[in-house]
Amino acid sequence: MFSRVFRLLPLVSFLAFAQDPVATARKALDLMLAEKYAEMMPLFTPEMKKDSPPESLAKLGAQFKASGPAAQPGDPQVTKAGPNTIAVFPVKFGPQIINFRMVVNGAGLIMGMFALPGGVDWQRPAYSKPNTFTERQVTVGEGEFKLPGTLTVPNGSGPFAAVVLVHGSGPNDRDETVGGTKMFKDLAEGLASRGIVVLRYEKRTKQYQSRLSGVKHLTVADETVDDAAKAAALLRTQKEVDGTKVYVVGHSLGGYVAPRIADEDGKLAGLVLMAANVRPVEDLVVDQVQAVGGNAGAVENAKTFQAKVKKLEHGDEDGPAVGGVPPAYWIDLKGYNPAEHAKRLGIPMLILQGERDYQVTMKEFALWKAAVGSAKGVTMKSYPALNHLFVAGEGTSLPAEYAKPGHVDAAVVEDVVGFVKR
Repeated sequence: MFSRVFRLLPLVSFLAFAQDPVATARKALDLMLAEKYAEMMPLFTPEMKKDSPPESLAKLGAQFKASGPAAQPGDPQVTKAGPNTIAVFPVKFGPQIINFRMVVNGAGLIMGMFALPGGVDWQRPAYSKPNTFTERQVTVGEGEFKLPGTLTVPNGSGPFAAVVLVHGSGPNDRDETVGGTKMFKDLAEGLASRGIVVLRYEKRTKQYQSRLSGVKHLTVADETVDDAAKAAALLRTQKEVDGTKVYVVGHSLGGYVAPRIADEDGKLAGLVLMAANVRPVEDLVVDQVQAVGGNAGAVENAKTFQAKVKKLEHGDEDGPAVGGVPPAYWIDLKGYNPAEHAKRLGIPMLILQGERDYQVTMKEFALWKAAVGSAKGVTMKSYPALNHLFVAGEGTSLPAEYAKPGHVDAAVVEDVVGFVKR
């Protein structure tokens, strides 16, 4: 439910004409794959005709086909979200898979399509030494929102320092799978190979996506903070873990709210912030749309979204969703400044940033540096070749890059190990 706002991968929308919503979705997809972009115009809503003209769709299609010709779409996964029907079609382009997530409303109109990188075969990075650790399954929390997780434990009796991996935005799995990458699986095996226990788990909005789609008052505390604090508490109960040396490693949104997690837990030994923003999410949305070359209509939509979020006040929680997200979510974050919050914590922090990151840019890194860069126990480092997923590349980072197989850079793993074990 959060991909639309935070993930900011290519988005197009369509107006449907078929009665069957799944058939409508497939018709639009077939036209796009056949590069019949002009023929798609009658399927568009009036608003999206302006935002997604044929020339924009052609650029989008070229990004996908750069990996190879499109294969026949696979069978869709179909879910309902209120009056809307969501159909997700996997399409293979050479070795890459793109999941086309199409949303058809109750009136039979295709109101949106997300092009999300799908899975590829994950190959173990060179820095993972599987003979040096074991894994076991655990459960984070209890009750209706308990979450399955994986504990990666170094060989030996310990006690070891330990980290909780906290996801970025969107309904992420425990590996934080994005296209050809599994950032958290890389980190778990890399850190455990070097003597650190790692806990990763399914995000609540992944494990309970359908149930949470209709929750009107969902907040970032429900989505991320509470579960991360429960995960840290669980780590302290493990016989191999030194309970005084439990850290949170937060990526993107996970880094943004990590100071709140530290407050709720009250016992963390430190924080590792990876591509964490300081400015509010609604401000980043405008920058991200511009960074991927969004046309004037898309930029204007992003600015409209930004303005709507900033106008929300306490008491607006029962209003309509903004950017596909309940108002309560945005209101919960109103006035929150993670850098100022972190400054008051007084615990060690490692702040890491990829210089090629277009989603959370070096502008955010500079804000962290101004706020806490000179504070005792704070270490900051940026990496010229790395993107938002801390994968190395060249040139401008764009969404299509995420579909390529890649691993968290070895230097990042070593820097986290050095911070946690110092």
